[in-house]
Amino acid sequence: MQDKPYRDLNSYLRELYGRRVQKISLDAGLTCPNRDGSLGWGGCIYCNSRGSGTGAASRGISLTRQLREAKVALAKRYKAQTFLAYFQSFSNTNAPLGRLAELYNEALADPDVVGLTIGTRPDCVPDQVLDHLAGLAQDSLIWLEYGLQSAHDATLHRINRGHGVKAFSDAVRRTRRRGLPVCAHVILGLPGETRGDMLRTADFLAASDVQAVKLHLLYVVEGTVLHDWYHHGQYRCLERQEYAELVAEFLSLLPPEMIIQRITGDPHREELIAPTWALDKEATIQAIHQTMEQRGIRQGSAR
Repeated sequence: MQDKPYRDLNSYLRELYGRRVQKISLDAGLTCPNRDGSLGWGGCIYCNSRGSGTGAASRGISLTRQLREAKVALAKRYKAQTFLAYFQSFSNTNAPLGRLAELYNEALADPDVVGLTIGTRPDCVPDQVLDHLAGLAQDSLIWLEYGLQSAHDATLHRINRGHGVKAFSDAVRRTRRRGLPVCAHVILGLPGETRGDMLRTADFLAASDVQAVKLHLLYVVEGTVLHDWYHHGQYRCLERQEYAELVAEFLSLLPPEMIIQRITGDPHREELIAPTWALDKEATIQAIHQTMEQRGIRQGSAR
């Protein structure tokens, strides 16, 4: 039963499979065209050498082993027996198709894995990769997760993103033409953005053919351009209540049928610089839920 003021991922997956389905984050050892020199940009201002991943590939841990070890832990914690393989680190369509096919097939070879969710950039998804994923979708659940971050080109330029909003819209169009669902990633608190800017990103997504959204707090990670800006007083982090209010308003503008896959992020404790409150994920989620309850907000209520 849906007991949250938004349509969450767990409820969607339970509707689809009739049981708990858990995501397993994987590190496939791929990179990003915004870091490997392909674009010549040097990476987004908030991203470090780990690319929000586990670093498992650099330690020589295969996908099969990553899956096996995660399944044991998740079965113990959530009693989950069914899983989605989440290719999370960097851009997971950024390799020759043959290499990508090997990686995707390795994950799908696990009998407990019912599908893949592929995190990547919207400017890094050629048609032949989408065609391959559409073929896999005949037998498995396949999601594409595209990092939009903001619906404003000025912001994307400011954060060194290396692509514009048009690239996102084009990737969504080509992906949906093949019947594949799309999840958009958005970061709240990006430098230079006002509350109105962030809410206009919600309006943009509401008018786009995307099926899910992930919301992230912008936090400062060690060894990034943003770290340098923060150190020199050029960036201020959001406070928890600020973030909670932004998330509540953002969700109120999204269609009620859109799946909300995430409402905050999970920084690595050992590399987080600020804000320290981001480490207490449960408190942040509680603040969001309380704000929505107190203000009578539900997903789509402002539409």
